[in-house]
Amino acid sequence: MTPTRRRFLTTLSLAAAGGLIGPSRASGAEGVLETTTLRLTRTPALCVAPLYVAEELLRAEGFDIRYVATASATESANAIGAGQADLSYDFASAYIIGIDSGQAITVLAGAMAGCVELFAKEGINTVADLKGKRVGLRSLGATPHVLVSIMAAEVGLDPAKDIDWVVDPKSTPIELFVSGKVDVFVGNPPESLELRARHSGHVIVKTVVDRPWSQYFCCMLAGNREYVRKNPVATKRALRAILKVTDLCASEPEPTARRLVDRGVAARYDYTLQTLRENGYDKWREYDAEDTIRFYALRLHETGFVKSTPQKIIAEGTDWRFLDELKRELKA
Repeated sequence: MTPTRRRFLTTLSLAAAGGLIGPSRASGAEGVLETTTLRLTRTPALCVAPLYVAEELLRAEGFDIRYVATASATESANAIGAGQADLSYDFASAYIIGIDSGQAITVLAGAMAGCVELFAKEGINTVADLKGKRVGLRSLGATPHVLVSIMAAEVGLDPAKDIDWVVDPKSTPIELFVSGKVDVFVGNPPESLELRARHSGHVIVKTVVDRPWSQYFCCMLAGNREYVRKNPVATKRALRAILKVTDLCASEPEPTARRLVDRGVAARYDYTLQTLRENGYDKWREYDAEDTIRFYALRLHETGFVKSTPQKIIAEGTDWRFLDELKRELKA
């Protein structure tokens, strides 16, 4: 057994003794699971690591874990809204757009802050410099398109007129950026870390540190509305397990990263460790989840991505009962 693996197992043992890992006494008081099936979305992004680390805890709680593969935050939100998945860990903006379109999505908690970075070519130093520049996308309406649009609007640009959005079905946005066919790339780990390693371009926005983005959750936890309504015990236990592991990602990034690589969830230990160290996995207690929904819903409304007011999005698409209970239960 390697020292790293030994340390991880020791960490799990200590965490179990301290109540961080494993079924809590509160679980028994809540009653039996209404369902043992739990379908989680799975994307290529490294920043949603807690969802995969939590698998062992979720199985210990009695869940039969299944994964629904999705290629993006938009696909994850759509899977939740269509009832093809039960829980997801992804961008707040994707959930808000889904709720506005009538999808059955209930946002349950904030998860982490940060992870998105805007890379630009020489001569582009601020978001205001994006006027007349080319931004690579997989598709219009996808999360990168949405995020850059609201960032541009924040500094007075008209995203529809002032930015040249480039969608090339034959190339990925990162390929377009590296080859010089676009001026700006927006992404998250592992792609953002690959660009840094190549010294390709420079970062003009880093949401984990740059205001106002750093003051709000980037990723949030959401469930299918019917799953949450019919299975409150299962929902709370699943949320508890994921938030416990979110704490572990913040407090023990090295063994957690190794575990993800050993399980085949992540390919590179260095990228995974960097992701866990750099992003705000310790913010779920501190930041206000409703403020995040209000912040993004307002900007999405102002830029025309949604028609609903923030108040309507919050009223129809959020449920903070479980989060409020878990904040009291899982005090730092």
